[in-house]
Amino acid sequence: MSKTKIEWTEETWNPTTGCTKLSSGCINCYAEKMSIRLQHMRVKKYQDAFNLMLHPATLLEPYKWKKPKLVFVNSMSDLFHEKIPLDYIQQVFRVMNENPTHIFQVLTKRSHLLGEYSNHLNWTNNIWMGVTVEDKDQLFRINDLQQTQANVKFLSCEPLLTDLGKLNLNSIDWVIVGGESGPNSRVMEKEWVENIQYQCKEKDVPFFFKQWGGFNKKKTGRELNGKYYSSMPIYK
Repeated sequence: MSKTKIEWTEETWNPTTGCTKLSSGCINCYAEKMSIRLQHMRVKKYQDAFNLMLHPATLLEPYKWKKPKLVFVNSMSDLFHEKIPLDYIQQVFRVMNENPTHIFQVLTKRSHLLGEYSNHLNWTNNIWMGVTVEDKDQLFRINDLQQTQANVKFLSCEPLLTDLGKLNLNSIDWVIVGGESGPNSRVMEKEWVENIQYQCKEKDVPFFFKQWGGFNKKKTGRELNGKYYSSMPIYK
């Protein structure tokens, strides 16, 4: 577990590391760049850089946390990667099930496997499940998420690369929006963000605007029309 600067969570916990590119949102993957940097720093967990690795020893960590935490699971990987066995995913879920004082936020781009595995997982109330929806081609992920038994379902529209048009927000409990950051980052238009924010307001869905992004994300900030949007789901 480690502290993080990700605005919508408090800590990160990585039972796996590494991934492979799947869709347009993966092109400038921050986790890949960080993994290579950590490999150069000789951090053992990243000895294979961004190649997929399982870390069973990390499954013991949540049992040692004394204070309630908001935890992003697999910030450096995708728990529903094709090469991660279902029984390992079930072990991760068992750890989350047995630590109900903590909120675990799981995010995937592989919604097809999320849908396939959903009935084989124990969805306790402290597990928030999300999918990344970076452009119109990924809207199907919303439907896959809606079919799961997750108590809290959320969308991460980051990096937002196109206008998403009309969204199906039925049973969606939270929407995060953010622009891509760093070198070679792609532009996010204000109108795309406003479209999502308006729909969330209409449906009374908590809306979190994470960042404009760009080369210097600190400079561009996270204000939308002079306001900060930091709404979160009600802890259920």
